[in-house]
Formats: sequence, C-alpha cells, structure tokens
Amino acid sequence: MGLSLATIVPGVASPHAEYPVPPSDPSVMDNYFGKEVADPYRPLENDTASATMEWVKAENKVTEDYLSRIPFREDIRKRLTALNNYKKTGLPSKEKDGKYYFFANDGLQSQSVLYRSDRPDGEREMFLDPNALSEDGTVALQSISFSNDGRLMAYVISRSGSDWNEIYVMDTRTGELLADHLEWTKFTGVDWEGNGFYYSAYPRPEKGKEYSNANENHQIYYHRIGQPQELDMLAYEDKDHPLHFHSAYVPESEDYLFVIGGGEGNGNSLMFKPLKKIGGWKVIEPSQDYRIGIIDVKGDTAIVLTNFGAPKNRLMAIDLSNPSPENWRELIGEGEGVMTGVELAGPDRMIVEYEKDASSHAAVYDREGKFIREIEFPTFGSVAFSTDKKSGETYYSLTSFVYPSAIFAYNVETGESRFVSAPEIADVNMEDYVTEQVFYPSADGTMIPMFITYKKGLERDGKKPVYLYGYGGFNVSLPPGFSPNRMLWLENGGIYAQANLRGGGEYGEPWHLAGTKLNKLNVFNDFIAAAEYMIREGWTSPDMLVMEGGSNGGLLVGATANIRPDLFKVAIPRVGVMDMMRYHLFTIGWNWAHDYGTSADSEEMADYLLGYSPIHNIKNDGTPYPSILVTTADHDDRVVPAHSFKYAATLQAANTGDAPKLIRIDSKAGHGAGKPIGKVIDEYTDIYSFIYENLGLTPKKK
Repeated sequence: MGLSLATIVPGVASPHAEYPVPPSDPSVMDNYFGKEVADPYRPLENDTASATMEWVKAENKVTEDYLSRIPFREDIRKRLTALNNYKKTGLPSKEKDGKYYFFANDGLQSQSVLYRSDRPDGEREMFLDPNALSEDGTVALQSISFSNDGRLMAYVISRSGSDWNEIYVMDTRTGELLADHLEWTKFTGVDWEGNGFYYSAYPRPEKGKEYSNANENHQIYYHRIGQPQELDMLAYEDKDHPLHFHSAYVPESEDYLFVIGGGEGNGNSLMFKPLKKIGGWKVIEPSQDYRIGIIDVKGDTAIVLTNFGAPKNRLMAIDLSNPSPENWRELIGEGEGVMTGVELAGPDRMIVEYEKDASSHAAVYDREGKFIREIEFPTFGSVAFSTDKKSGETYYSLTSFVYPSAIFAYNVETGESRFVSAPEIADVNMEDYVTEQVFYPSADGTMIPMFITYKKGLERDGKKPVYLYGYGGFNVSLPPGFSPNRMLWLENGGIYAQANLRGGGEYGEPWHLAGTKLNKLNVFNDFIAAAEYMIREGWTSPDMLVMEGGSNGGLLVGATANIRPDLFKVAIPRVGVMDMMRYHLFTIGWNWAHDYGTSADSEEMADYLLGYSPIHNIKNDGTPYPSILVTTADHDDRVVPAHSFKYAATLQAANTGDAPKLIRIDSKAGHGAGKPIGKVIDEYTDIYSFIYENLGLTPKKK
C-alpha cells in the first residue's frame, strides 16, 4: 500500500511533477522502551526487491526530467570537465625493489595509473593501469603492498564503489599477474611474511544480500603464494566478539604478528605473538578505549603513536618483553597541536606531523625524540609525506583550498625544501582567490574554527551565495584541501565555507567526544552557528545559503534542515545516515555506535536519537523547507542506500512547502571512494545545476 502522491513545484526548469509512490507498509511499528515508532517505508530497506528497483527507476526519471530542463546544465558539465582536465602526479615512494613508484593521471582518466622509474626524475614506466580492469572505469585500486624482498606486489581493488575487496599479486620484475586471486576481503591491508601475506576477510555473504546484510566475524588469514584461497590458514579470529574488526601488522623484520582490534570503542586493542620463536599471544591493550598506532618495530621495541594518557597524542616506546603500559617510555610528549603521524626518515630522523587549528604542521626529531627543527610550508594546508627510513630521502605534498597538490623534496639534514612539481589548471589563476580562517561562537559559547575562501575584492553586501560544508564526527578533521570542482563555485562569485565542527579530531579526543552520543546536538548547533555567522558578518542571507555534507555529514544536513529549515535555501545531503533508530542493523553500521550510541542502549539514548533522526523529524505542517537534492548509490555498502531511500520518501510525502525534494541514485557506484572521474563530473554537474537553479542564479560561461 502506498501513500498518496505529493507534488513539487520546481523553478523555471520544469512544470509540476508527481513523485513516485514508494513501496510501503503502514503497519510496521517498532517499540523502543515502550514508545511506538512507525516505519512505513521499511520495504525500501530491501534494495534488491522489484518494487524498490521500480521506485528507484521512477525517482531517477523524475530527477533527470527536472535537471534536463535546466538550461545551463551542459555549460556546467563542460566547465567541470575542463577544470578536471589537468595532469595530476602523486608522491614518489621508494619501494623494496629499489624503484620509485607513483600514481599519475593525464587529466580525465577514470582512475590514476601506477608508474615506476629507476630515479625520482627518471623516465616513467607504466606498471599497473586500473583503467584496463573494467570497461567503464568502476574498478578502483585501493592499496598496494610489496613483499620484503621486493619481488612481488599485492594490490587490492574494489568494484563499483563497494567496500568488498579483491586481492591480486604481480611479479615486480616482469609485471606479470600471478594466479593468486582472493575474494570477499574487506577492510584489509596486505602484510607480508615469508612466501605469503596476512589479510582480513568476512565469511562469504548470502547471495543477494552482499551490500546490505550486517557484516560479522572479521577474520585474519594467511595466504601462501600459489595456493588457492580455500587453503588459506586462519591466523586469528574472536568468536566472542563477532562485531570487532581485526587487521594484521607485520614489521619488515617479520619477527612478530600484531593484531589490531576495533569496532567497539573510540580506539583499538593491540596484541602480538612472535613468528620466529615459540610463544603465545601477549596483550598490550585489551580494550578499545585508546588509539595505539604502530609506527615501527626494531628488535624488541615497538614505537607507537597513542592517546593513552594524552588526549592530543604522544609517541611512546614499548619493550615487547614487558609491554604493560606502566613500562612504556615516552619519546615525544603531548604538545599544543594534535600529533597525527610519524614517518621514519633515514636511520636517525623522524618527521612528526601534527594538526593545529585544523591545518597541518610538521617537525624533524631524532629517533630518541629530540626536537631538531620545524618544517616551514609556503601556506597553511594539508601535508602528506613519503620517506625512506634507510636513506632519509623525503618528499611531501602540500595542498590547500586554492593550492593544487604540489610536491617538494625535503632534506632532513639541512632542512631545505626543494620544489619538484605542481599542476597547472587552464584558465584559472589561483592568485585571484584568498582563504581566511575565522573563529565564531556556537550556541554554548564554544569557539569554532572555519575556513572561508572567496575571490579577492568580493563585496560583503549580504547577497553572496555561500556553500557551507561540514562533517563533525568520528574524530575526522577537515583540513584545507583542493577540489577542481569547487573552482566553478568560486569563479562565479561564490563563497566556500568549511566549518570544523565538534565531533571531529581538530583538537584531540575531548573535541571529538564533545560531538558524540548525548552531545551530538553540539555538532548541529555548531553548523547552524556557522550559517548565522556568515549572515551576521554580511556575507550572505538565508536566500543564498547552501549546505552540503556526506555520510555523517549527510546526517548533519538532514538534521539541520529539520531544526532550522528557515536558514538555508538549498540542502545537499549526500550518502547520509538518515535513520538513527536502525542504522546499526546494516553492514558495518554497528561500528558507528561509539559515536552515535544506539536505540537499544537505553531509553535515554533511544529518546535522544529519535529527537534528531532526520527521517523521524521531518515537519509535516506546511513549514517551508529548503530545496533538497538527496544523493546515494546502489553499491554503497557503507551507508546503505535505504537511509536515503526512506528519507526521500518521507520528505516527498510530507507537507514542507513547494521547493523540490529530489533524490539522485547513482548506479555502479558506492560511498564515494574510487569513483571514476566521469561519474564525479556527472554528479557535480547535477549538484551545481540544482543549486544554481534554486538560488535563481545562472553561472557564467567560460
């Protein structure tokens, strides 16, 4: 039984159109600690059912009919294609066969290609082209790993954006593919030992439910080169905790097997056993209350980056013969910024990365933790390093909002940075734009940082279009970064604002926890305060405000639209977590409980989630909502498309004014990682077309 049809009144792009009738069951009711909650669109959770597939097809037709009538849609597509068509080169990495490997893209290739050379500036040789693995560019290379003798390279791929992975093996001398092929791996690395490697996998899923059923019993296997997968040795499992993740780490010496456990807390457990001696498992940390990341193992000493006893992290040395925390030795203590990474550069140097006010910084230390110097960067932004712990050869990339990723060579002995390369984008002068960082008060007085990027000389007349982006969760920081698609917005006089909300990792674990569970409303308040700041400071008005976010950021947009529909003109919730009462029942949704809590935890937690869950708080009283374009994809097994399906169906059935409420459902795509450039351009073409149409603006041709 379906609900009655609702109608939309788009802008000039199309006449009235009817929304499709979704499959529904009004009798579906859940009971949360005595409170009955209806879930009439429960049938949409079955993404392979014929009724759901027909609804998806009908929704896409309505959306495409709307977008196809926007007169400047193809102009946007052409400009985005031109903006993306520039050469991109990744950091070189010296691997164990002595060659330098790096990724590069000539411009519009669906996936970047893996090249290698004998010298950093030598002639490049194509080693692995992911574009040859599928006809439509939807097979993406997730990671590569070299055997310790450099003879073999394992590579991990995903298909159509799914989190499911496959592993293949190549001979680095000949480039030939071996017969080894592993399936149904997930959230896995490849850690070599002897004539094989360790990897993580789930049991083969039920046919037809590969992208929706909950994933349980993550196991670690050892694969011996040349043997079929069914003969792989089970190296570790934890039957008592079926919802935990498990990943392996083997140091280059191959002396130990470490197992990192996650999925329950805000950190990870850590245990190990010897591989060359007789001995059982030793536990370094049994809980998942703290993060412990292994940087290196030399002899019987492990160097780890941890927030144990240090909310902003510190570097510690652990004697593996006596690994209890009271025996750990501090190498570098907690500082003002959040320590985010450590790279070994040469036999006696370390590069320590840290984050301060959402921007990357780095310094050189010796191996015992003595400070040597700060590394100076030409602008604030995001930095990534590639080092060689034997020679000290070091490279880093630097990117910011109007600074495409540039590569520098760094001398750890002298402190000299040498420019290597930077991309050039046709018809764009980055000097025309500026980024500033501001701090604004949230509802409780907490000061929140935000980056604002715009064209120099822009007048604050209260009428400029603002694109506000946020995330606010899972200890994830939002540092500056470059997007060619964003340049279309900036060159048309738009302002891009990126708010560093609580729930992220910008200021360590306290900042993260301040946006989790019963503090989650802080995140929405921080985002609302960002919009109010942009209005108060004379940049814009509610009629020119756009908000966008993906995944946990999609939840942010959906919840904010319910709380303050008057504050925004357009909302773009992408691949969002929209049903907070049932999110933990799909694929790896249970892994988000440490940030969200679940509706089964307690009556207080269930009531709190129900109070902001986007699906359950859509107004139905005629309150005007922003124009909303929901996006999702059929192979998203991270945040299953049922979230967006149910949200869109509920939104379309509610009385929220005349602004359009559409959903765009991509095919052969997932949560976002590895999406081919053509699909990225198509998606942003539709997003920008929808935004400009509903702001009443026409982007200029170029």
